[in-house]
Amino acid sequence: MTAQQQPFAGANALIFGGAKGIGRCVSLEWAARGARLAVADIDEAAAQATAAEIAAAGGTAIGLAANVLSDESVAATVAAARDALGEIDILMNNVGGMLNGHPEDIPLAEWQRIMDLNYFAAVRGVKQVLPGFLARKSGHIVNTASFAGLYPYAASRVPYAAAKAAVIAMSENLAVYLEPLGIRVSCLMPGPVMTGVMDSMTSWTEDCPMRGPGKETALLLPEDVARVLSDGMRDGRIMIPSDPCAFDTVKRWADSPDGFIRGKIDEFAAGDRGNPAIPDAVKALLGGAG
Repeated sequence: MTAQQQPFAGANALIFGGAKGIGRCVSLEWAARGARLAVADIDEAAAQATAAEIAAAGGTAIGLAANVLSDESVAATVAAARDALGEIDILMNNVGGMLNGHPEDIPLAEWQRIMDLNYFAAVRGVKQVLPGFLARKSGHIVNTASFAGLYPYAASRVPYAAAKAAVIAMSENLAVYLEPLGIRVSCLMPGPVMTGVMDSMTSWTEDCPMRGPGKETALLLPEDVARVLSDGMRDGRIMIPSDPCAFDTVKRWADSPDGFIRGKIDEFAAGDRGNPAIPDAVKALLGGAG
């Protein structure tokens, strides 16, 4: 297996948003595959707890505080990771935040915050590591997007969908530029995942139903998403959805974008909110909820 196929053994990885949910599971997965981790998060205690969990399993990890809305904090976190581990080989920009509500009810400042948190946070991370990656002609950038940025359905969270679409476009074009220069790019696009992201979500419209990506999708565990991402990186993939059904949906959209959008309008009018299926393993964790 080549170094490109096995990007984790002996690599130094920095994950922004690495303490909880998908980020925590990716941290644990990469450590199990031989990477040394800098786990960065706004919740420093949670970052240190995840790092301690990795260390207890025989890995190497540090926990760092990071505020991805601050250029200075991101720069300081990258510097601290380098000081502790050495040059960064893999950067994952995994911080994000969600909201809910009709677009006319969402304040402009909230549109800007969601774009800053989901898109410009990734830009800050890329800007900090890219000069070093280019100098060494190696490195791997991983950005977390969403099904919501891949095809239209998320009418109840338009700012979030727009920000994630920006992450996808950035990742695709970075790959076009960087891969010939020896730098890998991957974009993780999760569908529905059982994390705590909705616990802190603000809804700006009373009784605004959350619209999902479709009943053909399934609610996944973050551990499953971490494995899908890591296997995709190992296999040299650029665009990595948590469930390959996403690309089948994109093909339907591409066949008739207008028809696809109007189909979503009709589905919602008929009472179909696009809720994912819930596998038995997830139902068990939810206490048997359907």
